[in-house]
Amino acid sequence: MAANSIPLEDILAEIKEKTANFDGSNYHGFLAVQVNLTDIKKVFYVEVKDGKLTIAPYDYNDRQANMRISSVNFRKMINGELNGTAAFLTGKLKIDGSIEKCKEMAALFGGSA
Repeated sequence: MAANSIPLEDILAEIKEKTANFDGSNYHGFLAVQVNLTDIKKVFYVEVKDGKLTIAPYDYNDRQANMRISSVNFRKMINGELNGTAAFLTGKLKIDGSIEKCKEMAALFGGSA
């Protein structure tokens, strides 16, 4: 693992804490975003389907977007310390697929899109 990187388990625990009060009845639609943490070479996905939120450390083949970002920058983004648009424009965040779905995911965590 790279110096200053954050283990996947810590990232997932933080996300689950941030989404503990997720109310699927307020979410209409489908969300499937895969996140590739480039510095630690780990992957996880976030899915909202039928009002149920799933976060799991697996590849997601039918995703709407694929994000590539370092674990440190991902943590900063979900904590509002790094604006997602700024990260994208400076190359810290790369997105294949729907940018809008990535923004929706960031909003679930209370982060900055």
